[in-house]
Order: sequence, then C-alpha cells, then structure tokens
Amino acid sequence: MTWRSLIPWFLTCLRFLLAPFVLVLAWRVEHPQLLLGISIALALVSDIYDGILARRWGTATAALRVSDTVADTLFYLSILGIFLLRHMDVVRANLWLLVALLTTEAARHVFDFVKFRRMASYHTYMAKTWGLILAAATIAILCFDRFSFLMTLAIGWGILCNIEGLAMSIILPRWTADVKTLARAWKLRQTPDAVHLSA
Repeated sequence: MTWRSLIPWFLTCLRFLLAPFVLVLAWRVEHPQLLLGISIALALVSDIYDGILARRWGTATAALRVSDTVADTLFYLSILGIFLLRHMDVVRANLWLLVALLTTEAARHVFDFVKFRRMASYHTYMAKTWGLILAAATIAILCFDRFSFLMTLAIGWGILCNIEGLAMSIILPRWTADVKTLARAWKLRQTPDAVHLSA
C-alpha cells in the first residue's frame, strides 16, 4: 500500500477509534467538554477528507467506501450514547424523532443487504450536510449546553437522508458508489451501462 492509499484508511479508522473514546469520555470524565469538542471536530474532518483524498488520489475502493459508512454509523451511535449518558432531556424531547431516525436507518441497511448483499455507500450531499449539522448540534449542546433545537434539526435531516438513501437503493438496479443525489440515481437507472461502470 502506498501512503496515498493509507491516509484515507487512517482517517476512516480514526472514527472507529473515536467512537468508543468519546463514550468513555462522557462516562468517566467529570468535565469532558473540551475533549469531546476536539474529538467531534476530528471525526468531522476525517469524514470530510477521507473520501475527498481517496477520490483525488484514485485510491477509493469498495472496501474503503463501506468502511467509511460503517465508521459514520458507529460514530453517530456513540453520539447517541453520549446523550443517553449526559443529556437525557434532549433525548426525551426528541424521542419520537430518534425512533424514526433509527428505524429508517435500520430499514435502509436491511434493504441494502437484501438487494445488494452489502451496505450502500452513496455519500450524498444531503448526508454530508447532515454530518455538519449533527456536529454543530453536538458541539453546541455537549460543550456549551446551548442551542438544543439544533439537535431536532439534525435528527430530522438524518431521517430525510435515510429516506433519500432508501429511495436510491430502490431506484438503482445494482450496487453503485458515490451517487450524490436522488436525481443522479434516477439518471443512472435510465442508463444501466453508466451504473455498471460506476460500480
């Protein structure tokens, strides 16, 4: 492996490591605000740049794309764990939205495994925006104990992302990576050769 292929993998693995780390911080450290903020910012930067660098350097693979999606999911679940530990008030205020988010996430993954035998890896613009909103909401609440309405916005946006991802999986005839919008998925459905090439 070259350093150009190792760096995107390192950035993806960083989120795998940060997921349990932030949970331990929230559980065991009395005032973890600064470390939590730094960890969430690192996770966000790694999520943005692992894909950008892999595509720019031509080192993107199916394994890296799927690992990126798994790392995102695990990190988001760790954030949920932090809120269960330290901010049950925010969880209670958004309980039904959280149930809807987890249900649509599970439905999307189950459908992908049934149809494609692997996890979808679309990396849509909506999903990237969700990461930014979720990071902002999490830092605002966990580090400054303010702007809890941002979490409601983040969860709602996450539900829309899952609905978009499920619609893409329904539309696309075969597994395809890096489909940025629902319109792009529809266009690929109309041109099956393009789907084959991008997979």
